[in-house]
Amino acid sequence: MLIAGPTASGKSALALSLALRLQGTVINADSMQVYRDLHILTARPGAAETAEAPHLLYGHVDAAVNYSAGRWVEDATRAVAEVRAAGRLPIVVGGTGLYFKALTEGLSDIPMVPEAVRATVRAEAEGLSSPDLHALLAARDPVTAGKLRPNDRQRVLRALEVLTATGRPLAVWQTLPRRPRLDPAATLGVFLAPERALLTARIDARFDAMLAAGALEEVARLKDRRLDPLLPAMRAHGVPGLIAYLDGTISLDEAISRGKADTRAYAKRQATWFRHQMPGWQALPPADAEAVVLAALGRG
Repeated sequence: MLIAGPTASGKSALALSLALRLQGTVINADSMQVYRDLHILTARPGAAETAEAPHLLYGHVDAAVNYSAGRWVEDATRAVAEVRAAGRLPIVVGGTGLYFKALTEGLSDIPMVPEAVRATVRAEAEGLSSPDLHALLAARDPVTAGKLRPNDRQRVLRALEVLTATGRPLAVWQTLPRRPRLDPAATLGVFLAPERALLTARIDARFDAMLAAGALEEVARLKDRRLDPLLPAMRAHGVPGLIAYLDGTISLDEAISRGKADTRAYAKRQATWFRHQMPGWQALPPADAEAVVLAALGRG
C-alpha cells in the first residue's frame, strides 16, 4: 500500500487510520521526516501516533548526513520485508516522489560518493555562482550538464561528485538497467489531491502551529551545529528563512512568509511531479480516500 500527496494533504492521518484497521505498519517516504533534528518543522508523527501503530524510517538519520534516494530505497526494502515477515501490511506514506519511483521502478546503480570526494567538490564549488558551477560541469560533462538547469545547484553538484568519484558521467550511469523493489502491478498506489484553496489554508495554518509548538527553537538548535548549508536538512522548508531571522538579516514575519511560500510552491511541484511521473496512481480527494482504498483491498 502506497500513499502519496502534497504536504499537509492528510497522508499521515490516512496511513495511521488504515494501519489500525488493517494491521499495518507505517513506513516513511518523506525525505525530510527521516532527519531526527527536524521533528516539529517536518510535522513528523508524534508519540501518540507511534504508540497506536508501528512507524518505521522516521527520525533515524542525523542532519549532518546527506541522505539519498538510493539509501532510502535500501532502508525501505528492508523495512517492507520485515513488516511482511511479521504478518503485517506495509503502508508506505510520504510526499517524496523520487522515493516512490525508486521503489516501484528502481534507481540507476550509481556507486556511493566517498565523503572525501564530496568535500573536495564542495570546496571547489565554494564561491562559484550556480551558473558558473553549471559551466564547470558543462566543460567536464556536457551531456549531463545539458539535462540540468543552470540554477539547479544541488543536482549540478551531484553530477560533479559522481563524475569525480567514478570517472563516468552521471548521464551514463542513469542509462543502466534498473531493479524495481516492488511490483507496481501488485501494489495499490493512491495520491491525495485536495482542492487547492483548502490545501493552501492548511499549509499556512500548519506552519503557524509548528511555530507555536517550538519550530523556531528546533531550528536554533540545528543552526548551532554549524552544518553545511547545502545539506538536505538545512534546506528543509522553513529552515533557511528561520535561520536568516536568527541571524538578524530578516524579520520573523518575513521568515514565516518565506517558509509558507516555499511550502506552497513545493506542494504544487509535488502534484505536477506525480501527475507526470506516476501515471498509474489513483488521485483521490482526501475525504474519499480511505473508503476507496478499503474497497480496493476488499475491506470496504
